[in-house]
Amino acid sequence: MGIVAGLDSSPDFTRIVVCDTDTGAVLRQGYASHPVESPAGGGRPSDVDPQAWLLSLGEAAGGGLLEGVQAIGVSAQQNAVVPLDAQGNTVRPAMVGGDKRTQVAAADLVDALGGREAWAQAVGCVPQAAQPVTKLRWMARTEPENAQRTAILLQAHDWLVWQLLGRPVRRTTDRGGASGTGYWSAATGGYRPDLVELALGHQVMLPEVIGPADAAGTTPEGLLISVGTGETMAAAFGLGIGLGDAVVSLGASGSVMAVHPEALVDGSGMITALADATGMHLPVVTTLNAVRTLRGAAELLGLPDLESLSDLAMKSTPGSHGLVLLPYLEGERTPNLPHTAGTLAGLRRESMKAEHLARAAFEGMLCGLADALDVLRGRGVDVRRVFLLGPAAELPAVQAAAPMLFGTQVVVPQPADYAAIGAARQAAWALGASQGTLDVRNPPVWQGAVAQVLEPGDELAVGQAVRQQFVAVREQTHPGAL
Repeated sequence: MGIVAGLDSSPDFTRIVVCDTDTGAVLRQGYASHPVESPAGGGRPSDVDPQAWLLSLGEAAGGGLLEGVQAIGVSAQQNAVVPLDAQGNTVRPAMVGGDKRTQVAAADLVDALGGREAWAQAVGCVPQAAQPVTKLRWMARTEPENAQRTAILLQAHDWLVWQLLGRPVRRTTDRGGASGTGYWSAATGGYRPDLVELALGHQVMLPEVIGPADAAGTTPEGLLISVGTGETMAAAFGLGIGLGDAVVSLGASGSVMAVHPEALVDGSGMITALADATGMHLPVVTTLNAVRTLRGAAELLGLPDLESLSDLAMKSTPGSHGLVLLPYLEGERTPNLPHTAGTLAGLRRESMKAEHLARAAFEGMLCGLADALDVLRGRGVDVRRVFLLGPAAELPAVQAAAPMLFGTQVVVPQPADYAAIGAARQAAWALGASQGTLDVRNPPVWQGAVAQVLEPGDELAVGQAVRQQFVAVREQTHPGAL
């Protein structure tokens, strides 16, 4: 029996889990927030000195947490780009997360290559404000001197792996992380240096993309470091999802992703063709409105929290007495309606009760996510069960409606550090592959997530009727949007 560690460097903190190599059981864990100041107006900073990630990593690993560990895997926030000069020093702070500064740059890039379909064909995604390729365009336009000095590009997990290895000449990344940059294609498995040049104005060095079970290297102390990956891919790997599985994440906005054997090219730009951490593909469809729909409804009804909204919704019945909420409160990406607003339809005297509006908010949110699921199903993606993630997944109104509206088994995993666990599982895979005890094609089989399993059962037909009610209103209000 050996032990491995997985560290997840999220936007706000570093979390480390130490796991048993054979079973995946979590033996010990550490945590530390990043020493980063919030901007004056609140929210998260758009620029972060990556040294902050190393400082919190050191703090999280304190107290002998990593004693006896044989290998480490690294998961980190996606979309962070770290521009380095020719000597490997940071040119400017890392540009992280969703960044409203770069929205114009995203539109510029779409036009520069000839439209959304050209980008979808080139790299499987259309530039968004958060993506590294868009941030490069912003830097070239706004900070030309920094752009000119940039000679090497790394993402957060690439940079952390490189630091752990003592900054070697070789710099590596994985398919999952590379697939989110906007300049690597999951379909071809190769970089598009011309798109880096289109964005930044010149060529740079990019990290070598190595295999899912490969080691990035070994520290001077003999500790094996696996390739690492992005947070989304690590969480999927930690959950143990495979073919036939989809993951629905309920944040302020929503995302739907599924494991698929091939990259999906989608000219509309609704599908982002990511790669996963196992050698497969991870097509993702996002909605702008998920839990923000519930928060808006709670505020409208004068309720203090989402639990109260859920309790109220449970007093209604499926179909919300004919009320239908199209939850496009911030515009929408799926369907592509960036400038629209939400719609409340079906108002009748008997439906004008608080509990029916509460239920309509839950059904509208979940039907919007079911639309996103159907985008994937329409492209041949097999969905036999749905993993439901996020604190809102625990709400009774979500659990009552999700199986019937998604039309499949719904799994609600217990809250856990799945990205860190996925990073540890990757470390175990690289360690086993290096020792010849594991096949590079098959990751270690670990215990699955502890979860609640919900079946649609007899309510499947009811759910289909509610979906049809939602689709009818959507088609009437926004004909042909999907």
